[in-house]
Amino acid sequence: MKTTRADIEEILQQLTLDEKISLVSGRDAWSTKPIERLGVPSVWVADGPHGLRRAPETYLPGFGDQWPSTCFPTASALAASWNVDLLKTTGELLAKECLAYGVQVILGPGINIKRSPLGGRNFEYFSEDPVLAGELAAAYINGVQQHGVGTSLKHFACNSQEQNRMVVSSNVDERTLREIYLTNFEIAIDKSNPWTVMAAYNPVNGDDATANPFLLTDILQTEWQYDGVVLSDWVSVHLPVKAIKAGLHIEMPGNDGVHVDEIKLALETGALSETTLDDRVRDSLVFAFKAHEQADPTAHVDHEAHHQEAEAIAADCFVLLKNDHNALPLTPEKYNSVALIGEFAVKPRFQGNGSSEVKETKLTNLKDELAQQISVPMSYSSGYRLDDDHDTSLIAEAVKQAQQAEAAIVHVGLPQHYESEGYDRKHLHIPPAQVALIEAVSQVQANTIVVLTNGAPIDMPWHNNVPAILETWLPGQAGATAIAKTLTGVYNPSGKLPETFPVRLEDTPCFLDFPGLDRKLNFSEGVFVGYRWYDARKIEPLFPFGHGLSYTQFELSDLSISSQKVTQGDALTVQVKVTNSGILSGQEVVQLYVHDTDSRLPRPEKELKRFAKIQLAPGETKTLEFELNTRDLSYFDEQQGKWLAESGDFEIRIGNSSQHTPVIGKFTYESAEVLPLGFDVRTTLREWVANEETKPIAYDLVKDFFMTMPHEIVGDLWDFNIKNDFFMD
Repeated sequence: MKTTRADIEEILQQLTLDEKISLVSGRDAWSTKPIERLGVPSVWVADGPHGLRRAPETYLPGFGDQWPSTCFPTASALAASWNVDLLKTTGELLAKECLAYGVQVILGPGINIKRSPLGGRNFEYFSEDPVLAGELAAAYINGVQQHGVGTSLKHFACNSQEQNRMVVSSNVDERTLREIYLTNFEIAIDKSNPWTVMAAYNPVNGDDATANPFLLTDILQTEWQYDGVVLSDWVSVHLPVKAIKAGLHIEMPGNDGVHVDEIKLALETGALSETTLDDRVRDSLVFAFKAHEQADPTAHVDHEAHHQEAEAIAADCFVLLKNDHNALPLTPEKYNSVALIGEFAVKPRFQGNGSSEVKETKLTNLKDELAQQISVPMSYSSGYRLDDDHDTSLIAEAVKQAQQAEAAIVHVGLPQHYESEGYDRKHLHIPPAQVALIEAVSQVQANTIVVLTNGAPIDMPWHNNVPAILETWLPGQAGATAIAKTLTGVYNPSGKLPETFPVRLEDTPCFLDFPGLDRKLNFSEGVFVGYRWYDARKIEPLFPFGHGLSYTQFELSDLSISSQKVTQGDALTVQVKVTNSGILSGQEVVQLYVHDTDSRLPRPEKELKRFAKIQLAPGETKTLEFELNTRDLSYFDEQQGKWLAESGDFEIRIGNSSQHTPVIGKFTYESAEVLPLGFDVRTTLREWVANEETKPIAYDLVKDFFMTMPHEIVGDLWDFNIKNDFFMD
């Protein structure tokens, strides 16, 4: 029988003060505290997000002895699919494994914005763009939670690096915070209502994320009306009383009562009210009973079936970065022999390192899988050693085999020790021996195809030397099978980059402010994160956000906008036709960006607002429809403390990457807001004049004075041509 709100209130009244205090921290490493005398159950949580890391018991850490589970592609790979249906399916599969293993909450997804490509945990996050990250997260969460398993949306907020992550303060202005680092969480919470949100390690503007009233009270609970439970990241609570007051429900993991005396003293002195404590405990009770009542002790998981699903999911994530002269796919008609080179082909790196590490149920490798997919002779050479970044002794043999074949597949990327939770990368390079290998092979073999394994962007000084590059990310336990089938054309690559690949580290937005100094991390690039920065600075990236090729071709045409004039509160409907003009079936990702032609605040050149992935047969045409609203046209105005869309002209730009948006339409937006909305002693005359209601007042105040002033002085003083802009209209 389902526990009701009345039942919860009755239990709350029966709890002793000590029992209430015990419920604001966990029991041990992976579970919340039960109150057995009142039937309050414990909740088992486990690491994710791309596979279940279930410890044998809740009091064990679960590193090395965790139960085997399906390892799906990491978040950076999943995001490259740009496929909300795929993310929902992945969530459903993970939920089934949780149910079978008695886990009630999986700790994911991680949706922190990729501020720098150096972030050590970037493989575990989705994107540099908040709309893409938020939409994918919502789909993943809905997939998990529809099966009665909870999620923990993390890490709230501004946790975009690993170095000093527990102490460095992310110092960010409110506009940037709202537009970039909170919009992803807002979308996910609005569309999926995760059971829990995990507060981050780092302080935000000086206040610990676990004890941050602006984040947890003002935004999460009051503004967004989130009614779930806030967990701390593990061992991140330093100020337990302030955390409880701010909105933290449960400190994780269990701490053997370390903070009990501090909380009791605060209750005794009035620094913490029992009413506030009750509010946290009440929500935790609702959470515990919901998790317990939706558990399925009879659940079973078919790991072989899930392995097959993992293959299909991985294939949807691969990004064909380059394919000159149709070097791919491999077919007998093109190549009579193939040389496979690279130790990754026999020792695959398929997942990230750290708390998300999964003990896979099985694992495939590219050497075996490619041998099954091709019908022509294939040789193999390791080319480099994964345990030695500088050893070039194996290159000569690789070059010899590449010369003897008609095509060479060179499988390279980032070894495990290059990227991990706990530390950030120092550069964008792959190991020097691997670079030397690519350069040597490409000199003797024109058909050199590079396959990449990496969780985040790398630089590619050799990219002009090879005709084809396939980005496969960290593709999970069945990734090698998917790679082999993609190389041979069984799968048509359809992924798009969810983050920009720069030419060099110095081009990146936060090059001068990463990873921060003296426990301060200043987000000085503001809203110009990722592709927004490259557009604004007119820096050509190696590969732009949203880029990805296919073995077929697509065309966009016939843009239709529902109205040329839109007023505040109205929806705008946009339609565009997509045609597969090639000879193979394939999927295209259509990306809709919005451009504000004239704004009083600096705005990005364009911003992603909608996207859709569509399957088309050769010659087939479909019409996609998108709906936009006022929020999609808005920026956050710090002075007014609200989202605002200014009256004026806007453009809809549609394409298949942030730098290829050939289909453009225009419309005019009429806002009901009058700018500026408020006045003080620092309001400029230009702002008074911009407001039709205050313009006559300004006229009366300054008419006599300015009519006697020389034209050039008026311009210097007031930063606008007052006689033209004011007196002559």
